[in-house]
Amino acid sequence: MEPLFLQSVFKDRIWGGTALQELFGYDIPTPHTGECWAISAHPNGPSMIVNGAYKGITLDRLWKEHPELFGNPKGKVFPLLTKILDANMDLSVQVHPNDSYAIVNENGELGKTECWYILDCKQDADMIFGHNADSKEELVQKIKEGKWDELLRRVKIKPGDFFYVPSGTIHAICEGTLVLETQQSSDTTYRVYDYDRKDSEGNLRELHLEKAIDVTTVPHQETGIVPRNQAQENATITTFVDCEFFSLYKWEINGRAFFSFDLQYLLLSVVKGEGSLVHNGKQYGLKKGTHLIVPVGLGDFVIDGKCELIVSQS
Repeated sequence: MEPLFLQSVFKDRIWGGTALQELFGYDIPTPHTGECWAISAHPNGPSMIVNGAYKGITLDRLWKEHPELFGNPKGKVFPLLTKILDANMDLSVQVHPNDSYAIVNENGELGKTECWYILDCKQDADMIFGHNADSKEELVQKIKEGKWDELLRRVKIKPGDFFYVPSGTIHAICEGTLVLETQQSSDTTYRVYDYDRKDSEGNLRELHLEKAIDVTTVPHQETGIVPRNQAQENATITTFVDCEFFSLYKWEINGRAFFSFDLQYLLLSVVKGEGSLVHNGKQYGLKKGTHLIVPVGLGDFVIDGKCELIVSQS
């Protein structure tokens, strides 16, 4: 038994840039690379295992063929997807469906509740998070009239901020922001507004107003997330959210920190610094931009170094 390291999949996006190369050293395919699918078993971009006995196997295949690594789960699909997003330009204003809506309307796809950890952003950056409509009728009217400044809520952001984004929440990451996103394993997005941008062929990008209006929560619901810190020897563990779809933590390591997980698998992403994971006398290097899974049954391990990790579990 050993940790499973993953090779990321990259996505060209109209709003993408080169920050994934500049800040993480990734070999990106184009200068408009907007997404790093870091830990993914989604059919639109599954990650591949790059070490050990399962080297060369994609995560979706590993989930099906070796369920014991994940605690023999009941679900047919790997439930989570970890991404890093480089918003070199504003993303479209969008909203995601819940499971019940997506299963019916998106060929059995999962819904999409997600969360964001702000890795970096420009000074005085903001994002769109929520809306000001009190009823569906008001929502429809303001969309129809294009009164976006009246409809959309903006919030200031800074590195280290965390946002929980339940399905039904209107949102948009804005220019100059780098985000680690943890979400349900879904690729379904309903665009509400796209700033009248045109694609490479000169066409306006498709909007999905009927579905977006269907799934938007009205009025907007504040999530009220309050991070909780817990200290242990050479580590501080911050719990950001613990919901029905995932739990998300930040591990701040300063030295040699001991962990033990037998009954749950973990998704780990190194977002700052470097170090090593030590298990059964073997050292595995960790650096900014490394992504891995701790499988069920790995047991005791040590993370040694000075680094920060975003950790999730379903």
